[in-house]
Amino acid sequence: PVKKKQINEIKAICKELKKGKPIQYILGETNFYNLTVKVNSETLIPRTETEELVDLIIKENRNFNGNILDAGTGTGCIPIALAINLPGSTVSGFDISEGAVITAKENARLNNAHVKFFTADILNPDMRLFTGTDILVSNPPYIIESGKSLMATNVVDYEPHKALFVPDTDPLIFYKALIRLAQNILNPGGRLYFEINETMGDPMFSIFDSAGYSGIQIIKDINGKDRIIKGTRK
Repeated sequence: PVKKKQINEIKAICKELKKGKPIQYILGETNFYNLTVKVNSETLIPRTETEELVDLIIKENRNFNGNILDAGTGTGCIPIALAINLPGSTVSGFDISEGAVITAKENARLNNAHVKFFTADILNPDMRLFTGTDILVSNPPYIIESGKSLMATNVVDYEPHKALFVPDTDPLIFYKALIRLAQNILNPGGRLYFEINETMGDPMFSIFDSAGYSGIQIIKDINGKDRIIKGTRK
């Protein structure tokens, strides 16, 4: 038997779904790499492609005990998953959105993960906030503004645009800023792991190559699209 209160809840949820609101925002949480992650209008809903990024880092860095930094952390799902699965590491994450940082801290508590979160701007970082890093990971905004018209309304109407879109005139703006940050904080032998736009594999390879990284690889996601780039600082 379904109680009246439950019927009212179901009707309310269906009403929101009809408007196109993502189910994750309606429920206030989602699953990511076997974790429960709270989401809200300040944070992007974690995607399966990002789980692939996390999985790659974990598989390639078993018994790792260095410093990991996640740039543009959003819900904190990436560093939280890494902290739990690479327990010898020291993990941090930052975001320009104070609301996102608050949510990330809540998610760390929810999942009993030891992660330090702080507020900072990838494009204009205060270097006093950063220390030597061995792995820099990021899933920054990478969808060009003109791509909005091709996207589903449940994404465009509800997810934070600052976490999704970049100018058509400078689609790699965040990656170039991340490389500059890495030049200052990444230790010799340190690694970069970035999620990328499927159309930007070649220019991203060039950016890594020009910055002097070795072992550069473009890795395809489960759908066969260029999705991850990695490289090692010499």
